Amino acid sequence: MIIRALANRRGALVPQRRFWEALSGICSRTIQHQDSQVNRLCISPDKRYLAAAGNQVVKLYDIKSTNPSPVLTFEGHTGNITGVAFHCEGKWMVTSSEDGTVKIWETRTGTIQRSYSHGCPANDVVIHPNQGEIISCDRSGYVRVWDLAENTCAHELTPEADVSVSSVTVASDGTLLCAANNSGNVFIWKIEQEYNGTRMVPVTHFSAHKEYITRILLSPDVKKLATCSADHTAKIWEIKDSPSKPGEQPKALPLEATLTGHQRWVWDCAFSADSAYLVTACSDHYARLWELHSQQIIRQYNGHHRGAVCVALNDYSETR
Repeated sequence: MIIRALANRRGALVPQRRFWEALSGICSRTIQHQDSQVNRLCISPDKRYLAAAGNQVVKLYDIKSTNPSPVLTFEGHTGNITGVAFHCEGKWMVTSSEDGTVKIWETRTGTIQRSYSHGCPANDVVIHPNQGEIISCDRSGYVRVWDLAENTCAHELTPEADVSVSSVTVASDGTLLCAANNSGNVFIWKIEQEYNGTRMVPVTHFSAHKEYITRILLSPDVKKLATCSADHTAKIWEIKDSPSKPGEQPKALPLEATLTGHQRWVWDCAFSADSAYLVTACSDHYARLWELHSQQIIRQYNGHHRGAVCVALNDYSETR
């Protein structure tokens, strides 16, 4: 298991991406990111490339190469890029941006294939496992599901009026969509496949944190939900299929763990392939590897001179 990269915010020092061996804690490689802060990291499905999303551009790096220069730069956004995700075969990539758009890129050439408008800053984007829909969220409080076959917005959800939706995550089996907002609330929908498309059925919503939720993420086995927050914690929730009955108060998911020890905002997280471990990135300059069963920190990674704000994990137990 290797933490492929951790990125820090831009400040007086040049932002960096560091490659760590997860269990030994050895930093094996550092890449300077000269142009802007790094907002989000994503590893391609074939484990060959690392996409680093920053201000207006995404840079694609060869993971195994010692060349510090990107192999490709994706240019076309006019604001900070807030989310990035790869097609299952790496043929295309999707990004969200504060310029109000979600863009689909051809990964071989770096050209824009499509662009969808939110009309306000877009905060995150994910790809449905069916590869036919992308799901994004924005600062005005909307979650939008884009149907790629019809080239249109198929669903527009408003979890909480006028409250920025900060992050979205979709289950690896395509059954659930979860969103989190700046009020610290989590919203969950069941995704039902129908002959004419998908149907979004509300399951529950609840208060997960008293402050901003910065990241929400479903585990690969779809049994856990992680939330990261400005309250200096990350929390692990148990996924339960027990929708509220009509007229009944929505039920919060059972809380499995509150991961304490962070000194500042927790910005990002990544699960191991077996869902047994979680890596968190925090403004206190540290990343931490947690064993979820014991709720203990088993490795702490230091070396960043600014806050660590995003993380990507390459787990060797995954098929390669």
